[in-house]
Amino acid sequence: MKLITLHLPETYIQALDQLVDERFYPNRSEAIRVAIRDLISEEVWRRND
Repeated sequence: MKLITLHLPETYIQALDQLVDERFYPNRSEAIRVAIRDLISEEVWRRND
């Protein structure tokens, strides 16, 4: 994996931390990876229709 720097609004970070605190994801990085994966999958799927 490669490391990237990401600037997010404080409200996004708080929401990510809430998801981690509630154990939906093990950490912020995993939550962001899942969100990006889902976005890419949806965009590719939409373009193929």
